[in-house]
Amino acid sequence: MQDIENDVRCLIAEVLEKDQAEIKPDSRFIEDLGMDSLKALEILVAVEKKFKITIPEQKLSELKTLVDTVNVAKEFLAAKEKANAG
Repeated sequence: MQDIENDVRCLIAEVLEKDQAEIKPDSRFIEDLGMDSLKALEILVAVEKKFKITIPEQKLSELKTLVDTVNVAKEFLAAKEKANAG
């Protein structure tokens, strides 16, 4: 699961034009990293494309930190794997 965190950190750093080292697990996107709502949507779309999952826009409000984003990605990856297995 560490790979997921690294992949998500890379995506966030790219969208926010930050160094990956600046993206700490508990860094708040808006308060600490200066993200706006458009960038939040870009992160959501980037995560969806990277992992080939669909995340409802309602989840956007939950994406406040790297940890939050990784957890949402894991949630939808698990649902995808379960659907593919069944």
